[in-house]
Amino acid sequence: MEGLFDYSLWGLFLASFLAATVVPFSSEAILTFLIANGTDVTSAVLVASAGNWLGGMSSFTIGYLGKWEWIEKYLRIKRETIEKWHNRLYKRGAIFAFLSWVPGVGDIFAVGLGLLRANIWITAIAMLAGKFMRYVVWAWLSGLVF
Repeated sequence: MEGLFDYSLWGLFLASFLAATVVPFSSEAILTFLIANGTDVTSAVLVASAGNWLGGMSSFTIGYLGKWEWIEKYLRIKRETIEKWHNRLYKRGAIFAFLSWVPGVGDIFAVGLGLLRANIWITAIAMLAGKFMRYVVWAWLSGLVF
């Protein structure tokens, strides 16, 4: 059973990473499954947060590199969409980094902040805080159910 535990956390990390980049699915479902099956909540939240944060920062990095071919091909974000969000992202970068976990628009926020060359430290800290809070709340809600 110990081997299952280790692999399950690696799977959660990978799922959380991919959910923040190119794969359209919910890492919360895996988090809930693991909590319901006895995985330590603190470990699960930390692993999910780290994976999702690194995935978000990879989207930031792709934006920072400014390769529109990569952005449109791998992240499926159109140039017009980011241009539409430009002014809002520029004025409130830390808030949008915090909200980069929001499904549907979070990738746009992360890539847009990279394109704008937002301060990497502020972006990284705000993004980590938002993604951590997301999983803390989700784990708490999962604990209420199971």
